[in-house]
Amino acid sequence: MIGREMLAVASWSDWVPLAAAEAPTSPGVYLVRQGASGPVVYVGMAGERQGKGLNGRLRRYTSGKALASGLGEAVFDRALADPAWLRERLAEVETGKPMRATGWGKAALAWADLHVCWATTDNRETAIALEKNVLAMETVDWWNRDR
Repeated sequence: MIGREMLAVASWSDWVPLAAAEAPTSPGVYLVRQGASGPVVYVGMAGERQGKGLNGRLRRYTSGKALASGLGEAVFDRALADPAWLRERLAEVETGKPMRATGWGKAALAWADLHVCWATTDNRETAIALEKNVLAMETVDWWNRDR
């Protein structure tokens, strides 16, 4: 559930698992929570992204290609801090089946069990303003580095 404060600033979509998200191609802001009913932990934005908008940004994460930016980095940092997750990766390496970096990114996202919702905006500038407004909310323990 989104808190009242967040509900007041935008019209949000329903929550869906990140891996199954069919977000629109318009600019906007997305919220991320850990688990189907867990706490909101991250807010991000997407501009027009060459006509791919929110969908393009979220697909970048699910492809495993965003390990060093935004949500991808936040998730990867937390996965690396989990000894059980690291033991699984080490076992893969020791059995001669190491994954490429994108595979590690996908494994970290699966580990995090992320769910997303979004609000569309008219343009990148409006998305930036909405993201800043949401990120300023003190009631959330944000994973965002900008906090």
